[in-house]
Amino acid sequence: MNTQYFLQQAIDLARSNVMEKGGRPFGAVIVRNGEIIAAGVNTVLETKDPTDHAELRAIREASRVLGSELLSDCEIYASGEPCPMCQGAIGRADLKAVYYASPKEAAMKANIVPAGSNQNVPYQYVEMANGSEPFELWIERNGKQDQAK
Repeated sequence: MNTQYFLQQAIDLARSNVMEKGGRPFGAVIVRNGEIIAAGVNTVLETKDPTDHAELRAIREASRVLGSELLSDCEIYASGEPCPMCQGAIGRADLKAVYYASPKEAAMKANIVPAGSNQNVPYQYVEMANGSEPFELWIERNGKQDQAK
């Protein structure tokens, strides 16, 4: 098996999602040791959930299959370039490689993803009088070190 093969699997999922379900053209597979262990398609139109992306669905399934939040020995293959949200999840899951078949410009040209709208949403830290109590509670219960990255 090679990169082209696994990318074709992601593309086939994306095509099927468009043709059979009327969904968006995004599919993803997660591979471990040359075997597909999880797959996902974009179901945003169906669920009305803006986070229901193919990559996230595949990560959730792979984590369930492997019983771990870390997918350090896995690769993800996607029909399109992962968005910033999915990139964050890919990093958090510690996937070792990402391959994609179409750049984000293709999705922008197709008017599937916004070309920069809402990219400057302000984030503001607000210090609370009682500090970061949930994090302090975590440290009390679990110690300072967590196995996850």
